[in-house]
Amino acid sequence: MDKDDGGKMIEKEVKIGELLEKYPEKINVLLEAGMHCIGCPASLAETLEEACEVHGIDVEELLTELNKEETIETK
Repeated sequence: MDKDDGGKMIEKEVKIGELLEKYPEKINVLLEAGMHCIGCPASLAETLEEACEVHGIDVEELLTELNKEETIETK
């Protein structure tokens, strides 16, 4: 899904590992939301949605935070 400004949005289907590889600066948003197992090998293969379910985090609220930090551009 593209943002109005042409940047790429983070979506709930993204794997945590892929998210951190593309946007390492987003780790603080995940940690602040309560995802403290980011370094766990299993978490890297989970989607953002799956990780939110495990941790009882509202995926839509987290996506809002991840996508508002700054314009996300594809690398």
